[in-house]
Amino acid sequence: MTNPSISDSEILHSLREAHKTLRKEIGKVIVGQEKVIDELLISLLARGHCLLVGVPGLAKTLLISTLAKALDLKFSRIQFTPDLMPSDITGTEIAEEDRTTGRRTFKFIMGPIFANIVLADEVNRTPPKTQAALLQAMQEHEVSAAGTTYKLDEPFFVLATQNPIEQEGTYPLPEAQLDRFMFNLWVDYPSTGEENEIVRTTTSRYFVPVEKVLSGKQIIELQDLVRRIPVADNVIEHAVHLVRRTRPKTDDAPKFIKDYVAWGCGPRASQYLILGAKTRAALDGRPTPDVEDVRQITLPVLRHRLVTNFNAEADGITPPEIVSRLLDSK
Repeated sequence: MTNPSISDSEILHSLREAHKTLRKEIGKVIVGQEKVIDELLISLLARGHCLLVGVPGLAKTLLISTLAKALDLKFSRIQFTPDLMPSDITGTEIAEEDRTTGRRTFKFIMGPIFANIVLADEVNRTPPKTQAALLQAMQEHEVSAAGTTYKLDEPFFVLATQNPIEQEGTYPLPEAQLDRFMFNLWVDYPSTGEENEIVRTTTSRYFVPVEKVLSGKQIIELQDLVRRIPVADNVIEHAVHLVRRTRPKTDDAPKFIKDYVAWGCGPRASQYLILGAKTRAALDGRPTPDVEDVRQITLPVLRHRLVTNFNAEADGITPPEIVSRLLDSK
């Protein structure tokens, strides 16, 4: 996949095969959740980040660590707690004494953010000051500490988890932080058959090692390929039209948007719809995305970017319902 003489069509074919292999390897540990796995891969190859929301016990953390094992990348986990400090994420300076000269110097010790895949576990359990330590890393792929800027190794991918039901002692993510996540993925309960299989495999001595499928160099090449994929004008127009209709002050916003939405989605949503559609097509081995690719990823791209008003809260209308109505409306 790294040979420059290989054409984009051949790389697409290789990616499709790698996609199948990745699903198989992750499936050795994770039962079901195929859609979430695909959306994680889309986000990774589109150079995005993911926020996974789900009740405890649905293997969110296990899914992320298994994905890291299937990719030849450096993985780190940060357990977010109320007493976590920004330096616990980015790193800190320590004083060192030269025994021969007696002089003291400062040395920067890199924090867990310096990895390829970073798991921010229960990200809403730490105060905004510490949450903000992720902002520059997620957007700029660099960290500033002690007056020096450090570039993060590529690929760089932040996966954060959040518990939707236990809100005591939590700090809701600010809109600026939420907007930096390409996808907001809801991890749902397994089906009856999947839950039977989960219990069967996790209560026995059953263990299968996960094989590595893609290297960091290959992932960077695939990320570059996604950027080269052409997109028809009508697909871009469809994505932009969807996003613009989420803004209650635009002329073509539907009545339910004007009634229930305080703030619609910004241009970053349009960008992620197209990048996600391109990546979805690439994973399927197709040379260009269509409108259906955009529509398939609209919910995870938009639901955390819509800010609903008091009317929505009073009527029990949620952002996913609004996105669903938006897709159904003309």
